[in-house]
Parts: sequence; structure tokens; C-alpha cells
Amino acid sequence: MPDDKGPFMTAHPLSFDPATEDARAFREALGQFGTGVTIVTCATADGPLGITANSFASVSLDPPLVLWAPAKSSSRYPFYAAAEHFAIHVIGADQLDHCKGFARTGDAFHEFDWTTGAHGVPLLDGCLSCFECEKTAEHDGGDHTIIVARVTRVTTRPGKPLLFHGGAYGGFAPAS
Repeated sequence: MPDDKGPFMTAHPLSFDPATEDARAFREALGQFGTGVTIVTCATADGPLGITANSFASVSLDPPLVLWAPAKSSSRYPFYAAAEHFAIHVIGADQLDHCKGFARTGDAFHEFDWTTGAHGVPLLDGCLSCFECEKTAEHDGGDHTIIVARVTRVTTRPGKPLLFHGGAYGGFAPAS
């Protein structure tokens, strides 16, 4: 059983049923998997919208498919559920301010350079990669929806990624 300092404050392995344990313990176990950081943007009737997300993955090279999974509890969820077109931006280590801006609010565009792409989708400048997407399917994923999309255009540049692990942001260190 986790104590009030969190489940990973012990040197001993912790084994539990995530359906019956405190959700925090499951979330912290998931946090052991380091991920990249993305910002997903879409156009709405009220203007551009963005959200910081780490639930992104490649699905297929042929056809070019990716997925992401917005939380149904998010106030921004209805806009992403309705969006047929959106962009997924892979955030560089030098763009922590982008990540924090869109984690706080969906309308942080005034803080950053951006342009409008196809279908009115806002595109953030300077990201490591930007995948312009068209939704092809969505699947129920419990408290999230899994959105699968065809990538219609890619913009990319070299650079170091911003990573997320254990509730903290950091960078990449090559294995020696």
C-alpha cells in the first residue's frame, strides 16, 4: 500500500490492482514512462485553441497515421472532439514556455509566433515537428477519447526534445 509520501518513496517494488488502488498510485506508475511533450491545436468558432499533451503516438507509416487522447474531463475536450482538422506540435527543449502556456490556458497564442495552416488550424512556429492532421477515427478510451488521424503535412527541424517524466520536465541525455 502506498503511504502518504507517494507509492514510490520505498526501495521495495509495489504491486497493486489499479482498479482498486488510489488513482494517484496508478498515475505515478504511469509517470515512470518518460514521454515527449506536444501541443495540439485546432480552430474553433471562438478562435485558435491549444492544449499541452503527452498522449501522442505514431500508429502507421503507410498510411501516415498518428493518435492522441484528450481527457473527457477537460474544458477543452468538446472542441477537440468536434475538430476534423488539428495539428500536433512536438515541443523542443527550448520551448518549455510554450508547454506551460498551453497547459494553463488554451488561448496562449498571443505569447508565441504562429501562422494559420490549412482548414484554419493554428500552427506554432519553431517546434521540432508539426503534424497537420485530419481525423479518421475515434475510440472510447475510458476517461479519454483516442483520436486517430491521417497526417497530411509535416514540418520538422533538428533539435533536442522536451521530455516529461515523474511529473517533471527535462531533457535527453544519451546513454553512455
